[in-house]
Amino acid sequence: MEKHQFAVGDRVEQLCAVCGEEKGHVVLSVGKRGQVTRVNCPQCGTSGRFKSLKAITEKRSPAGESRPYDWTRTYRKGQAMLHPKFGVGEVTAVIEPQKIDVLFSDRVRRLIHSREG
Repeated sequence: MEKHQFAVGDRVEQLCAVCGEEKGHVVLSVGKRGQVTRVNCPQCGTSGRFKSLKAITEKRSPAGESRPYDWTRTYRKGQAMLHPKFGVGEVTAVIEPQKIDVLFSDRVRRLIHSREG
């Protein structure tokens, strides 16, 4: 599988520490191997080191602490889960009484929770 080579000015998805949302950031610098090193959030203007979503998810949610995802269970922000398709994830926000945003290695996904079986 070939890795994507990034260039300055490209957009990459990253969780913004200031805004608290996953959004497209502008690449400011790229390393010798085409890996993104610094990014800028166009909404708040914050610049910082690029951290891949996979690395963030693995650091925050070790698989040993994750319970299998269950749509009948009620989740809260910060809880880890193990989804059968998407892998290990962490709840980043409770959107509505029955919807949550979960950060997985590839992106944030909206899932249902707290539904009656």
